[in-house]
Amino acid sequence: MELDSLYQEVILDHYKRPHHKGLAADFDAQVHHVNPSCGDEITLNLKLSGDLVSEITWDGVGCSISQASVSILSDLLIGKTIADADSILTNFTELMQSKGTKAGDDEVLEDAVALAGVSKFPARIKCALLGWMAYKDAVVQAQANK
Repeated sequence: MELDSLYQEVILDHYKRPHHKGLAADFDAQVHHVNPSCGDEITLNLKLSGDLVSEITWDGVGCSISQASVSILSDLLIGKTIADADSILTNFTELMQSKGTKAGDDEVLEDAVALAGVSKFPARIKCALLGWMAYKDAVVQAQANK
């Protein structure tokens, strides 16, 4: 139970004090994703420096899970190579698809392991993945624009 409480605190902290929220004017790609089942929305701006994720900024509205998840994503992926970020994205996606059978690798996912419990609730998985799918599309768009 203590771990669950800690995870809830991590999610609420990212929700109440989101990191990298506020769209930067300079970006290589901008994507807007909506979760039609609940109305959560994320606009994500991505800036690359070669193959390095140099900046992720975002704005959005929605539940604590979607907003905390994109805050955590931005912390995790800024400063990583695209390949390393893809590996983290794959790891997080597998965690979300585990239906509660995986705890997640905290060395890879850091604060994102706090979202492991979401994988037990199929309706909430899309909330947790919203920002991650926006990031994935933004990378494709940014690379196509260069």
